[in-house]
Amino acid sequence: MLNKYARAFFTRVLTPFAAFLIRRGVSPDAVTLIGTAGVIAGALAFYPRGEFFWGTVVITLFVFSDLVDGNMARQLGRSSRWGAFLDSTLDRVADGAIFAGFALWYAGGGDDLVLCAVSIFCLASGQVVSYTKARGESIGLPVAVNGLVERAERLVISLVAAGFAGMHKFGVPGIQYLLPIALWIVAVGSLVTLVQRVVTVRRESAEAEAAEASSARENASGENASHGSEAAT
Repeated sequence: MLNKYARAFFTRVLTPFAAFLIRRGVSPDAVTLIGTAGVIAGALAFYPRGEFFWGTVVITLFVFSDLVDGNMARQLGRSSRWGAFLDSTLDRVADGAIFAGFALWYAGGGDDLVLCAVSIFCLASGQVVSYTKARGESIGLPVAVNGLVERAERLVISLVAAGFAGMHKFGVPGIQYLLPIALWIVAVGSLVTLVQRVVTVRRESAEAEAAEASSARENASGENASHGSEAAT
């Protein structure tokens, strides 16, 4: 739902900015690299120190590069396999930095090893969820399922919760508990999504193999009938 509606809205909003960067001679790949570097810096400079509000502000400013670079490529008519590969690869790096920042906080000043482990699980499961779809598609399967919690949901839930949790330092009471709740939601949602994709790949694989076997039998039957006709002749 977020991919369908939020992405369309922000694409329209960011189109003029993308056009401005093009006029300035900035390339889509440069935007991708700068955006990823900004997310990593925001996550690893602020989150391990418990500065969730300002860290989220910095990350949010740079995370929209994921929409800007694609918009620029479309305006330039230069969408490429390399650009798609670079974008997807650096998305995984940025996501890893965000959850690594949470894990470092809970391993240090946050002093909560359970939440540290949950953060690490969110980091790992997010990578595996993405891998299952990419691997399934690489072996010729459609992987026709989105799943409960995809990248957009993981980012929105985590960053919104972190931003609000950071307001505890401004005197808002009790709001710091939003981040632990969000991390548990992302962890459970990612696990459900992983199971959904694995089950889908297993079903699609079985269907593809059954279709191939059926096609092979039909071809063999056709060849036998042809040989029989030739022998009779």
